[in-house]
Amino acid sequence: MKSSPLPLLFTLFFTGLVGCQSTTTADTNQNVSAQLQQKALESSLAYDIVESLTVEVGPRLAGSEKDLIAVQWAENKLNSLGFDKVYKEAVKVPVWQRGEAKASIVSPFAQPLVITALGGSVGTPEEGINAPIVRFESLEALKLAEPSQVLGKIVFIDHITPRFKTGKGYSITVGGRSRGAIAAAEKGALAIVIRSIGTDHDRMAHTGMMRYQEGVEKIPAAAMSNPDADLIALMLKRDPNVILHLKLTPKNLGYATSYNVIAEVTGSSKPDEIVLIGAHLDSWDEGTGAIDDGAGVAIVTTAGHLISQLPQRPARTVRVVLYAAEELGLIGGKSYAKAHQHELDKHYIAAESDFGAGYIYQLDFNVADSAFAAIQAHTASMQANGVAMGNNQASGGPDVSMLPNHGVPVASLRQDGTDYFDYHHTPNDTLDKIDPKALAQNAAAYAQFAYLMAQSEIELRPLTSKTK
Repeated sequence: MKSSPLPLLFTLFFTGLVGCQSTTTADTNQNVSAQLQQKALESSLAYDIVESLTVEVGPRLAGSEKDLIAVQWAENKLNSLGFDKVYKEAVKVPVWQRGEAKASIVSPFAQPLVITALGGSVGTPEEGINAPIVRFESLEALKLAEPSQVLGKIVFIDHITPRFKTGKGYSITVGGRSRGAIAAAEKGALAIVIRSIGTDHDRMAHTGMMRYQEGVEKIPAAAMSNPDADLIALMLKRDPNVILHLKLTPKNLGYATSYNVIAEVTGSSKPDEIVLIGAHLDSWDEGTGAIDDGAGVAIVTTAGHLISQLPQRPARTVRVVLYAAEELGLIGGKSYAKAHQHELDKHYIAAESDFGAGYIYQLDFNVADSAFAAIQAHTASMQANGVAMGNNQASGGPDVSMLPNHGVPVASLRQDGTDYFDYHHTPNDTLDKIDPKALAQNAAAYAQFAYLMAQSEIELRPLTSKTK
């Protein structure tokens, strides 16, 4: 007796039905992604948000009075935009006041210089420091120097930051800013002054955080404008005995409480699973924090808002995190990872916008190799917004860069940073540096990304590499 073909026919029918449903779901996701793109590109919301932040709050150094004003601004803004939940989480932050920064060449060619204190620096004696300059082309050259070359002098690291679309020049030179004071003090220097970590030719100094090391004397640290670094280099060619006067009056005032500000669009079927998109709320105190990182705040807030306005919420929760004290050492990001360690296994993916407002040109991931092709196909609709598919080596952005070590997949939406380091950490970081159209394209890309990730059925873990 032959077996009936009916079971096979039913199997084929249901397999075909499931396949059709999967295709239909994929098409729906891509259609919604396209709609989000159009909505974002037609909206001025992102620009309105960064305008509000820079005008109504302005510079917001973590631990300052303006920092808490920014936190309140963020809560009010997020609540006004219809998120399902808005809350804040306390973060302990150091309090540092910049004070005054003055420098001049005493001899052989007396001239004033444009400088700024590096974040966290100690001050000079009240009368300042007068000492010869010793020049090094890089931090590595300083480390190789004999202590006798440095003892009793002011170290000058003259490392020029090269310009790249990716911004990788910053990583080449930033070590001099962050670790130069340690290396100089170990060899007996009285202070350190670096060429600004910037790609501009403006007579404007770039600040940024520096570090000390326990057991090594703390010496004053400052950055000078690129034209002034050029000036000193030319003086040293004429006379190796250039005397610099340096006076800094910063103060470290202990600790204060700041906050990570968080908003959520609750998922419809997987509300306990999280797609995190973040930016940092704090800024340095010299500009108005427009590109660093008011733009990021506007981008991810707009993306979350657009998703909240969809007729049907995505499956997963979209969580917008505005981090505290990124500039002082990723403090808000580290605090978030610790506070949420119990649910990091529920974080589907994370990404951060913290590279200005240049057009997003590429989407990189850090997911399981087995998932990479599928997740690229799932985000293919973003190509219509000018976003090409990239590699599987993303870091995710500063405040989420520690999450892969906890197994959390991340993505990097790569922005054109060709001119980002012209303005980074200077008084020139102001609203006029933002192109509204480019900002809208960023908001569109983040809205598409967050929505598609919230809808994805692709298993992204385990990561091939936790530290990239």
